[in-house]
Amino acid sequence: MHNHHHTKYRNIILFVVGFIVAILLFRIPGFKLFIQSIGGLGYLGAFIAGLLFVSTFTVAMSSIILATLSQSLPVPLVILVAGIGAVIGDLLIFRFIKDNVADDIMPIYNELVNRSHIRKIIHTKYFSWTLPVMGTIILASPLPDELGISLLSLSQIRLLRFLLISWASHTLGMSIMVGAINFL
Repeated sequence: MHNHHHTKYRNIILFVVGFIVAILLFRIPGFKLFIQSIGGLGYLGAFIAGLLFVSTFTVAMSSIILATLSQSLPVPLVILVAGIGAVIGDLLIFRFIKDNVADDIMPIYNELVNRSHIRKIIHTKYFSWTLPVMGTIILASPLPDELGISLLSLSQIRLLRFLLISWASHTLGMSIMVGAINFL
């Protein structure tokens, strides 16, 4: 039998620990230089920047790398390769959320839905499209991808559609960010 008490908050604890580690890394003087050196890897650096773009904790690192790359490589190709990296990063998060975090969130979600009139609202045809739309908007914004991916996961979106949404959202978001950096 699975011991639920030992794993109940495991993923939430990992999330908080990851946030603390990210803050500590940014306080190390040589770390920013290391992040800039990834920009010297060309398209591999763009792919890595895409992987880093999907997390709130690493989006700043990704922005530095993309800004560095946009000075020496064609921006559309940098964004294309970074978008592929972002899709892979989101896929890893999607799988993690589907396989692990959903176990933590679903009891809370079910409790809220079953104890209120929210259940009737959620199961209407007008509401069914809002979770994917909100998730897509969050993926394109600087808000945590984990939140957007959670909403998409709750909507039981198909994997191919999720991958397309992820790529389009991140490509748009990175294009705006690189455009703004180059404009300044």
